[in-house]
Amino acid sequence: MKIVILSALLLVTGAAQAQSHLDDIRVSKTLKVCTTGDYKPYSFLRSDGQYEGLDISMAQSLAASLGARVQWVPTTWKTLSEDFVAKQCDIALGGVSVTLKRQQIAWFARPLGVDGKIPLVRCEDKAKYQTVGQINKPAVRVIEPAGGTNEAFVHSHLPQATLQLAENTGIFQQLVDKKADVMITDASEARFQQQHYPSLCAINPDKPMQYGEKAYMIPRDDMGWKLYVDQWLHLSTATGEYAQIAKQWLGVIH
Repeated sequence: MKIVILSALLLVTGAAQAQSHLDDIRVSKTLKVCTTGDYKPYSFLRSDGQYEGLDISMAQSLAASLGARVQWVPTTWKTLSEDFVAKQCDIALGGVSVTLKRQQIAWFARPLGVDGKIPLVRCEDKAKYQTVGQINKPAVRVIEPAGGTNEAFVHSHLPQATLQLAENTGIFQQLVDKKADVMITDASEARFQQQHYPSLCAINPDKPMQYGEKAYMIPRDDMGWKLYVDQWLHLSTATGEYAQIAKQWLGVIH
C-alpha cells in the first residue's frame, strides 16, 4: 500500500512539474508578460509601440536568462487580475502593488521594496494637503487611474473627497493645469513625476500614508516557476544588476 501511495505521489509531482511555466518557457522560448504600459518609471508604452521602463528592462533580463523572447500582453489596472489568468501570462509587472485581493488569484515573487501611498500636489499647495484629514473633503478634487490600488486607497481613506478618474498618463498635466488638486500614488511614481513636472511636489515620500510593497505577479500554485523567479531576483540584486537598472529610471534608490 505504501509503495502504491508513494508511486501516486511521484506521478502527481511529476505531472505538476511538467506543467510548470518554467518548462513551458524553456520549450516555447517565449515569456508572456502582462503590463499596463502607463506607469512611469516602471512600464510605459511609447508612441512607436515599444515598451520601456524599469520593470520592462527586468522582464527582458528574465527572458534572457531563459534564452527566451518577451511577448508583451497589454492590460489595464482595472482588468489586470482577470487578464493575468485569462491570457495565461507567465508574469505581470510594471509597478504592481502587493494586495490580498491579487494574492487570491496569483502568487507574488519576493518583494522589490516598500513603496507606500503619498499625495502628489502642486508645490504651491504643499501645506494644504499634508494629511488625510486635509484631503478628505468634498472641495478637494482627487484624480486617479481607474481600477488600481490608488483608487482603492481613495475609496477607503478619502471617501469625502471628490474623486475623478482619468488615464494615468494624463493625470499629471491635469494637476499642473489645476483641473484636479491631489493624486494619491506610490512614492516612487511621485518622486519620478516631480522631476518631469517641476510645479508638482511629492508630499512626505519617506512617510507614506499607507504601507505598500511592489512585486511581480506570477501564476498561483507553480512552485518551480516561483523558485526560479525568486532566485533570478536574488542574483539580480546580489550582482548589482537591479540597482543599475533602477538607477537608470529612478535616479536614486530610496
